[in-house]
Amino acid sequence: MNFTKIIINVFIIAFMFIWILPTIGLLVTSFRPASEVSSTGWWTVLNSPLKFTQFTIENYQQVLNQGGMAYAFRNSFIIAIFGTALPVLVAAFAAFGLAKLQFRGRAVVYTIIVGLLVVPLQLTFIPVLKIYNALNLSGTFVGVWLAHTGYGLPFAVFMLHNFFSSLPDDLFEAAYIDGASIWTSFYKLALPLSVPAIASLVIFQFLWVWNDLLVALIYLGGFQEVAPLTVKLSSLVGSYGQNWHLLTSAAFISMVVPLIIFFALQRYFVRGILAGSVKG
Repeated sequence: MNFTKIIINVFIIAFMFIWILPTIGLLVTSFRPASEVSSTGWWTVLNSPLKFTQFTIENYQQVLNQGGMAYAFRNSFIIAIFGTALPVLVAAFAAFGLAKLQFRGRAVVYTIIVGLLVVPLQLTFIPVLKIYNALNLSGTFVGVWLAHTGYGLPFAVFMLHNFFSSLPDDLFEAAYIDGASIWTSFYKLALPLSVPAIASLVIFQFLWVWNDLLVALIYLGGFQEVAPLTVKLSSLVGSYGQNWHLLTSAAFISMVVPLIIFFALQRYFVRGILAGSVKG
């Protein structure tokens, strides 16, 4: 049995190394001068890993100062924060109502919302863009916030509904008997108990919004003043096609925030994913 565990652990470690190896190579390349990048592979630094003269931060300085990545970084922050907070907030209200409030047509409403999960985003681009053009929302932060809210709501409601449904009804009935209102039961009982599920949803939604390119291209267009990191990176591919060492630096700039968010909420992640999978 111990031998089997050893074999399994070896395979897991090997696959983890294979998975992370390209990322390590990308990171090392982002700190290497252009002359060395074009002449030798990143693994050559392993010959003398403590020779710090073979590394430079000039790539990051050039991308941030000349490539406009710092401004795009700010735009991604603005888009991701509200593009995450709005759907999570709306979904929390909707999921709680669909799970714990009794009203006619509740099952039909929930079925329609969950059914929207299978609707391809591409089908909505033209009609929504026509509405945005009529309301002057194209190329604005508000427009892309609303788009991410609409696209993220079906999954968010589905995930939180499963968790709220798993909470015991007796808990809320006792609160109502003690004079608590629906609002009090929501923010004093449901929300504190649903922190793992909400944290997991925040991770999913934030990563999706932060890494999104298609929705940003459609609804923000070519407006550079509101362009996020993903749009800026796509333009760098054309601008710096020959200087791809700059793209590695730009890629790691875009990876910093998602990594921070994930590791900050990591302890809630597994609990949130499993939330609602078992009733009671």
